[in-house]
Amino acid sequence: MQTPIDAPAFAAGWRDGRKPLWPLALLVPVLPMLAYALWEAGAGPAAWWLTPAVVFGLIPIIDVLLGDDGQNPPDDVARRLQEVRYYRWITFVFLPVQYAALLLGAWVWTRGGLGAVGAAGLVATIGIVNGLAINTAHELGHKRESVERWMSKIALAPTGYGHFHVEHNRGHHVRVATPEDPASARLGESFYAFWPRTVWRSLISAWRLEFGRFRLRHRSPWTLRNNVLNAGLLTVALFVLLIAVFGWQLVPFLLLQAIVGFSLLEAVNYLEHYGLCRRRTATGRYEKVDPRHSWNSDRLVTNVFLFQLQRHSDHHANPLRRYQTLRSFDVSPQLPGGYASMVLLALVPPLWYRVMDPRVLAHYGGDLTLANRNPRAEARLRRRYSRPSADTTAVHAARPDPSLGAPGPHR
Repeated sequence: MQTPIDAPAFAAGWRDGRKPLWPLALLVPVLPMLAYALWEAGAGPAAWWLTPAVVFGLIPIIDVLLGDDGQNPPDDVARRLQEVRYYRWITFVFLPVQYAALLLGAWVWTRGGLGAVGAAGLVATIGIVNGLAINTAHELGHKRESVERWMSKIALAPTGYGHFHVEHNRGHHVRVATPEDPASARLGESFYAFWPRTVWRSLISAWRLEFGRFRLRHRSPWTLRNNVLNAGLLTVALFVLLIAVFGWQLVPFLLLQAIVGFSLLEAVNYLEHYGLCRRRTATGRYEKVDPRHSWNSDRLVTNVFLFQLQRHSDHHANPLRRYQTLRSFDVSPQLPGGYASMVLLALVPPLWYRVMDPRVLAHYGGDLTLANRNPRAEARLRRRYSRPSADTTAVHAARPDPSLGAPGPHR
């Protein structure tokens, strides 16, 4: 058995300069406690908007001020950095803080006295905490260790999104950046059109994947070993317990914060692969996933808060890599901002199209036909963007495979 390594310096001259920053990922689930203290101190219902203000206001500003990260661990370091327990424990600690925030929110809701503004702020606050917990579940759910997989389901329980554990790993990672993937947004598709499509079809896909797994084994899927069922039962058990403790008046709070939470996840899904498409090979299969098929951002602060989810290309190429070893690739298409600011942009479709559609077209050398397009927007897209020149497709096809290149910070 390999001995765990407990120091992040393995190669001469290289250290993880972000090591002291990673615990900041725990700040967001702590913010509801601070909001409660401010509320009790007389700050009024506005105190419950502290978490949204920090996540969608302060963090994007600091992102702009500090800029991109640009730090990649050398390959020989990354292999050993995977085993450092310090990074793993940060994801473990997230869960009890997440649940403490949920319990606080449930107690404050049933206590009353919030008013409409305070109630909306509380729902948004706990929804954001549990939405970011889905990202923690994402990090845990990709690992082979059973304890981490179960912790992933526990983190997903407050949003009722336990099927994500199945669909993301076995569905999205297989179909990513194709028209068949419900979690890959299409060029010309608004977030409001994407949301119902991905929420419903991802659930159906998870059921089909898990039922198919049992069918291959000639076993009944109606068992606690079914990962969609056991994850769903965790949500039922959690909600029943909370309602038993706090009363039926908690039901609207639980439902609304869950919707906010998984909608935040789907907003991130929307921007991660917007308009990007893998081509079919001569065999009829889709080409291998490479760094061209995910939008990336190397903003330092948001990467710390999201366990480097923004280095999405490397994650899709190497799903088992732990967050501390994910790399930034020069060849990956780059978002103009961090995820927090891009989520806000996605909520305003005309602005989103103005900013992102030209970037998708530029990524494909102006060839609209190479993008993953929204069929309902086909006519509008063709009117707005000129048809490709005769040699555009040939130029794109001749582009070297970027997966063979070295990773590096975006410049």
